[in-house]
Amino acid sequence: MTTGTLTNAVLEFPDNRLLIDLCGEYDRNLTDIESRTGVQILRRGNQLAVHGTEETIAAATEVLQALYERLEQGRDVDPGDIDREFRMGEEAQLDDQLEMFGAGPVEIKTRKKLIEPRTDAQKAYVTALFANELAFGIGPAGTGKTYLAVAVGVNMLITGQVDKIILSRPAVEAGEKLGYLPGDMKDKVDPYMQPLYDALNDFLPGKQLARMLEEKVIEIAPLAFMRGRTLSNAFVVLDEAQNATSMQMKMFLTRLGEGSRMVITGDRTQVDLPRGVPSGLADAERLLDRIKGISFNYFTGKDVVRHPLVAAIIEAYEADIARSS
Repeated sequence: MTTGTLTNAVLEFPDNRLLIDLCGEYDRNLTDIESRTGVQILRRGNQLAVHGTEETIAAATEVLQALYERLEQGRDVDPGDIDREFRMGEEAQLDDQLEMFGAGPVEIKTRKKLIEPRTDAQKAYVTALFANELAFGIGPAGTGKTYLAVAVGVNMLITGQVDKIILSRPAVEAGEKLGYLPGDMKDKVDPYMQPLYDALNDFLPGKQLARMLEEKVIEIAPLAFMRGRTLSNAFVVLDEAQNATSMQMKMFLTRLGEGSRMVITGDRTQVDLPRGVPSGLADAERLLDRIKGISFNYFTGKDVVRHPLVAAIIEAYEADIARSS
């Protein structure tokens, strides 16, 4: 419920064509901003009249102007961009990694689209991926840990910074015992690797991705297949690392070769290892957190960029854990 003295502000936008894009189809962008701030927005020619309190008008105005500037730069505006403007505005405190990268936008160019972090934690994470040879991304589901890591990998591949991408996961069942799966080795492990395929399909055209997979420029393999390899000039991602044992984690980390980058992602609350088997991710945090050149980036429920209910669900579980500990 909005409190305080109600007032009005009028914003003028010189390019009516861009204003149409700013409003969105059936004014859906304005509706989104109204629901987030509690203001009312009316369009009059090339002007937007904003009705609300001084505080809510200021918040809505800041987002509207930032989105209009984005359109002036030739970029699109979609619901994700609106979400990012609100999140980045709310999180004013930047850490040293963000300052290293500068105040401007962080962008990841891929063959199919331009990826931009939506939260400060995501921005710091992407910065760390470009700046460090070994980076950890730790936090709940839906925070973009794997998605952003794969995007950076694709960017480095298409710009020639690495020669290949290697994506890996422990082939651990999430609570259910599925028994023996039919088919050859690829058929058996592909269900575990599907999230990695999904991310790649977002960044590379289908035919190009198929060719890269066939030519082993991009490899997707279970963690067990990494033993004995030296991974040079590659961008390497270990996903769902909380399900790697301590020995598996050590084995994987020591695969790092010359000219390579390695990213480890995981969620400490979703360990599917047998009872009594310690997670290699927890051991890595404990042993490696002070080594120069290794970065640790952490996410919370506030960084979830899936459906808003996902963030609420994660926060409910986190609150329950806090009460019981």
